Amino acid sequence: MDPISVALLAALAGGVGGEAGRNAWMGLSSLVQRPFRRGQDTPVGAPAVSSGEAELVRLEEAPTDSARGQALSAALSARAAVDADFHAGLQRWHEHAKLVRTGDGDAHNEISGGTFSGPTLLGRDFSGISFTAPPPATPGTDTPPQG
Repeated sequence: MDPISVALLAALAGGVGGEAGRNAWMGLSSLVQRPFRRGQDTPVGAPAVSSGEAELVRLEEAPTDSARGQALSAALSARAAVDADFHAGLQRWHEHAKLVRTGDGDAHNEISGGTFSGPTLLGRDFSGISFTAPPPATPGTDTPPQG
C-alpha cells in the first residue's frame, strides 16, 4: 500500500474539510484503535510495529509539524504491512478521505478585459456537465421583437 500523504493527514488533524474532514479524522482514529492483529506469517522476533495511536495523538496536538505527520504515515504503512484487516480498512478509509476538500488544488478564477457574451462557469473539477444555450447575438444584428 502506498503511504498516506503527510499533507492529507496534517490537514485532517488540523480540522480542514469541515464536517467531512472531522468525520474522516474520527474514522482514522477508530481504525487505529482497533485491536492489532499480526498476520500468521509474521516471523517470530520481527521488530515491534506501532499501532499508530501515539503518532495519531501527537499529530493531533501539532498538525503543522511535518515530522509528526511523517511518523504517523510510516506507522500506518508498517501496521498495514503486518495486519491484513488493518490494511483493508486503511485502504477503504483512504479512498473516502481523499475526497475531503483539504485546500489542495484550490481554484482561483479570474475574468478580466474583453467582452463576454456566453455562459461562464467558474469552479474546479467539473465532470459530466453540458450546456444548451443559444449562440450569442452579434451586436447590431438583433432583430426587433415581432408583435
